[in-house]
Amino acid sequence: MYRDGARKSIWQEEIRRFSSEADLHQFYDVAVVGGGITGISTALKLQQAGKRCILLEAANIGFGTTGGTTAHLNDFFDTTFNQAISDFGQDHAQLFADTGQEAISIIENNIQQYGINCDFQRKTAYLFALDEKQEKQLTDIVEGAAKVGHTMNYVDEIPFPIPFKKAVTIPDQAQFHPIKYIKGLCEAFLSLGGVIQEDCRCEGHDEQENHVSLETSKGEIKAKNVVYATHIPPGLSILHITNAPYRSYAIAFSLKSGNYPKDLGYDLIDPYHYYRTQEIDGQTLLIAGGEDHKTGHEEDTGECFSRLENYVRKYFDVETAYYSWSSQYYEPTDGFPYIGKLPGSSGRIFTATGFRGNGMIFGTISSQILSDLIVTGNSKYENIFNPSRIKPIAGFADFVKENAVVAYDFIKDKLFAEKINSLAEVKDGEAKVVKYEGESYALYKETNGKVHLVKSTCPHAKCEVRWNSAELSWDCPCHGSRFNVNGKLLTGPTVRDLPRVDTDSENQ
Repeated sequence: MYRDGARKSIWQEEIRRFSSEADLHQFYDVAVVGGGITGISTALKLQQAGKRCILLEAANIGFGTTGGTTAHLNDFFDTTFNQAISDFGQDHAQLFADTGQEAISIIENNIQQYGINCDFQRKTAYLFALDEKQEKQLTDIVEGAAKVGHTMNYVDEIPFPIPFKKAVTIPDQAQFHPIKYIKGLCEAFLSLGGVIQEDCRCEGHDEQENHVSLETSKGEIKAKNVVYATHIPPGLSILHITNAPYRSYAIAFSLKSGNYPKDLGYDLIDPYHYYRTQEIDGQTLLIAGGEDHKTGHEEDTGECFSRLENYVRKYFDVETAYYSWSSQYYEPTDGFPYIGKLPGSSGRIFTATGFRGNGMIFGTISSQILSDLIVTGNSKYENIFNPSRIKPIAGFADFVKENAVVAYDFIKDKLFAEKINSLAEVKDGEAKVVKYEGESYALYKETNGKVHLVKSTCPHAKCEVRWNSAELSWDCPCHGSRFNVNGKLLTGPTVRDLPRVDTDSENQ
């Protein structure tokens, strides 16, 4: 398995291993945990600044969301500029707006400096409203963009065969192949003396006065500073109640006519659909995404792919769906990402999370922010993205709603798990969380009758996992930890597997 799901993403063929038998007994300046765009970009930036860095990845480079993104590079965000001004003020909203082009410039500079062939292209984006409600949203978006000097121009036509009410173009956006890009970053990082260790799960840390000791699956590693670029940091902190896990779905299609839109497209449905093209093995494909939902809160995740495919087929002359996959991201309650010192740390541990649907941009700008904080002690973005910030008004309703849902899920799943007397009661091809002889289990039975039985309680905060039929995984609805059918950890924040139960002696 090259990524954190059973389905194959369009980028997956490019995933390669970089693991070396690293000298884990050295004392490093920085240990970066997580081998996606955030971790690799940050490790390279720090290595360029003269720091001796080690990059640690629990599986393989690109295993997580970077291997499952649709790789849009845009400088308009899921949090609108009007909302940013309302919640954080004009100056902070302006800084927020600046991050987009700065991140794209960092990507362009890395590509040019290291000769990375990653299909990078500048594109025009089209943002379009499909009904009157969306028209009002679009007007608000354009007004907010004008306040921070962000160009959006109304147009009468769009290059997508979708009926619309109103639309704007947004120049100077971009797209790329995310795995080819981070492969190039890894090669540059290694050439500068950086160290990469894959298959190395970080299981805990001990922050001392002069260093941090990381407990890993390969032993203890010591560094002056640690960066958690793991989507959401491990352990339990305020970040786990100010961020909520969501999943998004993508399908790559061929079109009968061969008439592919050359630009980026976004509607304003909630959840919105987004479009781009990509050439893979000499064939151009349309990538469409959408159908987002809170992790663990869709009873049949396979239906999300069906809905997305049906919607695209309604407007495009679809020939074949070649790839379909899903991916995870975190929604911050107040709309801004959390990038900087880990809450509770004395100053040696850093993190980056809460990117919403803008992971390639915020993962990249995180490298600049975290490098600045570690090397110089300050960043122009440190206050607006401070992970310890608490905004009493911004995002308060979402904060209450998300945590009420977590509490409800925790209690409901504990009380209402189905009780069974025998594993034989579960049908072939079925998966469910069950009570069996007083214990709670996550049970998946293959179509051939083979049983996979694991304890169902997520080690992170003791919530009960739920079945993800599309990716054949057990997902925690509280904080987003995910496991395969045998309980092996796919994504954190937990650092432990679900205990596997031997069923050989059971009545199946």
